[in-house]
Amino acid sequence: MKARVLFGVIGFVFVLLALYVFPPVVLEAALAALCVLATYEVLGSTKLVHNRLELILCGLVSLLLAAGHSSLAPFSLDWTLRGLAFLLLVGSFLILLRFHDSMNASQVPWAFFGALLVPYLLLSLLRIFQMEEHSGPFIVLLPLLAAWGADTCALFSGMLFGKHRLAPVVSPKKTVEGAIGGVIGGAVLVMLAALLMNVLLDLDMPVWAAAVLGGLGAVLGEIGDLSFSVIKRQTGIKDYGHIFPGHGGVLDRFDSVLFVAPMAEMLFRLIW
Repeated sequence: MKARVLFGVIGFVFVLLALYVFPPVVLEAALAALCVLATYEVLGSTKLVHNRLELILCGLVSLLLAAGHSSLAPFSLDWTLRGLAFLLLVGSFLILLRFHDSMNASQVPWAFFGALLVPYLLLSLLRIFQMEEHSGPFIVLLPLLAAWGADTCALFSGMLFGKHRLAPVVSPKKTVEGAIGGVIGGAVLVMLAALLMNVLLDLDMPVWAAAVLGGLGAVLGEIGDLSFSVIKRQTGIKDYGHIFPGHGGVLDRFDSVLFVAPMAEMLFRLIW
């Protein structure tokens, strides 16, 4: 527990420094590292992709996708996505042809999931951060608050009122009452944060949008958490990794964010 709390504090301080003190390249590099680790965790830790050459290709594609989000990238994001999808397609099938006797064809679609989809969803945080005309470095905190704040509210609500199991097999500790508390708590937390930003930053974010982000974000975060728990259970692993002491791997911490951040990005682009 001490390691969990200590790392949480250190991580929180680093996030603040990366958002408001360090140059943007630091945040870009940190998210790139998280993308590569997440790609390895969902493909390598689970053995969904066990061919080493394919894993290297997936890690490279994930890294290049993160680099393509940088303000220094030589190509547009659209062209980067097209090029990387083509690279992964051709590269994966060349590897499959070479190792057809030991590599199952199902590893190819999993490669697309882990190398392109997972990092692209995670990089929603960077795309929100880059919305400078709408205080991007500040509003990027809202999807994190919706995911992690709602999770905390769900935890305490479940401890106080939980009686009915939400997903007995996938996640035995989650309860229906906890999930409801998470939705209410997430909506309240994000609304309060948005109102504060409206006053201090002249953000002009509608209250209804903040309520949607908090409430729907809590629901999506729960779905993301349970979805990646299913993958863990079906592949026989307890945690995706151990990169974060007391917290597990990248996906153990960011599984809910993967579902919440893209929704937040779409919502922000809709209202602004």
